[in-house]
Amino acid sequence: MDTSLIDREKTAERLLAASAKHSFDPDTELDWDKPFDEGAWYWPPELVSLYDTPLWKGMSQEQRIELSKHEAASLCAIGVWFETILMQLLLRHTYDLEPTSAHVRYALTEIADECRHSKMFARAVTKMGTPTYRPSRLDHQLGRVIKTVSTTPGAFTGTLLAEEILDWMQRLTFPDERIQPFVRGVTRIHVVEEARHIRYAREELRRQMETAPRWEIEFTRLSSAQAARTIARSLISPKVYASVGLDVAQAVEQARTSPHRRDVMAQSAKRLMDFLDEIGLIKGPSRRLWKSSGLLG
Repeated sequence: MDTSLIDREKTAERLLAASAKHSFDPDTELDWDKPFDEGAWYWPPELVSLYDTPLWKGMSQEQRIELSKHEAASLCAIGVWFETILMQLLLRHTYDLEPTSAHVRYALTEIADECRHSKMFARAVTKMGTPTYRPSRLDHQLGRVIKTVSTTPGAFTGTLLAEEILDWMQRLTFPDERIQPFVRGVTRIHVVEEARHIRYAREELRRQMETAPRWEIEFTRLSSAQAARTIARSLISPKVYASVGLDVAQAVEQARTSPHRRDVMAQSAKRLMDFLDEIGLIKGPSRRLWKSSGLLG
């Protein structure tokens, strides 16, 4: 009997048990009617894209807080885009598998989690009263390509890219008393449930990298590196800067060249980059692409 399949089933059973104990309904868990606290941040200032730039130093406190709101809304809206892609990839993963297995049952459980997260993020954007920030037309089409041509290990790499970067940021957000209680509630729900998703994806990706044919691994290295570039540049829409009265071109350039921002992005992905490097995904020609994403320190 295949021992990796036994391990896969044991992992899924543990995750299913954890899901039964620690799952949330955002519609009832969060106070959607309570007004936002005046003067509180919507995202840790240190994680705002312009933090410590010349533009940031010239902004009023009110303008900085307003930018934090629009960046939090951008992350929520882009999060819905990510989750939509991930749900399709997970469904495709289950298509050829034994439907009664715990592994497939957990995949379907995760999809149910992601449905709730997507509704939560969309409703949060509505509550914040900002525009719905979408990826650029190019990145929207690249997302369509990535979810269509992605290999199975590529699907789990993409899952981790979207989840672990945001998870790192949200783990700094939900205990931070400077942040709006509502936003802290959203991030707490997401962190608790995403911990299971990350465990599932990491173990399955390691398993896939041990069994995938060479051509699939090579393709996954390149396609995943491109996915990393797309995800990293899509987190914050340039339109957030216009919404708070900043010159968009100037703000984009200062965020792009900010040493602090580069350090934040590299820190957010360090644990994941170490893991991907360990299992052989960051090798050869793909390394240059990974570096250009800003995630590989």
